[in-house]
Amino acid sequence: MAKDYDSRRLVHIGAERVSNVSSTDFPGHYPNEDHSWNLQKFKERLQVKIQRLSNRSIDFDLVGVDASIANAFRRILIAEVPTIAIERVYVWDNTSVIVDEVLSHRLGLIPLNIDPALMAFKSHTDDVATDRNTLVFNVDITCTRNPNPPPPKPNEEPSPSDLYLNHELLSKHLVWKPAGDQESVFEGLSPPGPTNPNIVLAKLRPGQAISMELHAVKGVGKDHAKFSPVATASYRLLPHIKITKPIPPPLGKKFQKCFSPGVIKIDPNTGEVSVDEENVRKDSVSREALRHPEFADSVELSRVRDFFLFNIETESAYPPERLFPEAVRVMREKISIIRNAAEALKAQLEGTTDVEMVEA
Repeated sequence: MAKDYDSRRLVHIGAERVSNVSSTDFPGHYPNEDHSWNLQKFKERLQVKIQRLSNRSIDFDLVGVDASIANAFRRILIAEVPTIAIERVYVWDNTSVIVDEVLSHRLGLIPLNIDPALMAFKSHTDDVATDRNTLVFNVDITCTRNPNPPPPKPNEEPSPSDLYLNHELLSKHLVWKPAGDQESVFEGLSPPGPTNPNIVLAKLRPGQAISMELHAVKGVGKDHAKFSPVATASYRLLPHIKITKPIPPPLGKKFQKCFSPGVIKIDPNTGEVSVDEENVRKDSVSREALRHPEFADSVELSRVRDFFLFNIETESAYPPERLFPEAVRVMREKISIIRNAAEALKAQLEGTTDVEMVEA
């Protein structure tokens, strides 16, 4: 049997329209009901549960918050959680076919394995590079012919790796040059560098060379997408499927095909059709069942408005399980700024006389 939810929590999905989309959990919407915000009630409803975790991505459920809060976290993940990226490229020599500007852009998009907590933001006023706000990398590569190429294979063209040395500029060719106290700061950690050492940046042929100095700084995604710590950060609402009257066994297979694989199960003995609550989150809510007259009155489709299925893919030094707490930290800082501003404004108004307020 499908899990039952309070109808107030459901966004109803019909064949042609979606209804009950507006949130109603605010004071005054329902007569004689107290919906003022309460910390204890919020704690009781709030749930965060990890469903899947890998080295590059995480799926988790965020339950009991308004869509505005869930979307705030999504936007913070994309635009306001800081990372380290290459900001300035000083080209001493580049005789490859890739022009300086394009190569510099490619370098800026390389994800770096540097924990942003170990670095400070570079000041926008003085713009002075120090060992606390800037990491320096060098690139120095020259392509030459292989003096001892392997013998050619019959009926095969020799590969560039057989004919040439350093025929590709890869991300692993970025060499960190520690300055000041940086060696002690990163002691015991992986040396700063790309998260993926095999990103191809340029192809070279004999006589072509690239020599550059790269400066990496701390930044956020709202300044440039290269600072965004995630490849994707998205959420969707939990699907809710309610079978209102039994599905005839002869129509069971057809009904099952109206939903994503694994969502509808059929009892092999009785032919009874039911919703698999473990797999209902996989449904795409295509509304296919509502397009068939024989099923139109047999099923109700909806989504749970405060049950968010988050998916985050990291593309930075952050492990996936650390990204959401980082977004919470950023939000707490923003709330603290607003609170301090409100308190300062309150203090200013309390110190203002009635005459001054009228004149203002």
